Amino acid sequence: MSPVRICSRTACKEPAVFTLTYVYRDSTAVLGPLAAYVEPHCYDLCSAHAARLTAPMGWELVRLPADESSPSTDDLEALADAVREAA
Repeated sequence: MSPVRICSRTACKEPAVFTLTYVYRDSTAVLGPLAAYVEPHCYDLCSAHAARLTAPMGWELVRLPADESSPSTDDLEALADAVREAA
């Protein structure tokens, strides 16, 4: 069994259930289900921090539906790649 990943926010000890990544070229933030593996340029977030998340001014925030009961495959990276290609 893999260890529980913790929220990336400072001082938060809650388990992560979402992953946030940025597509800088398109000024897009993508929040989706917890990624299958840890990426250095992604941020794992708990439910509370994900719910309060806002995008930087001038950026778009894309929220993917997530099933918190089980981590999904790495659809988040695929979406980020699709956003890059569409631009």
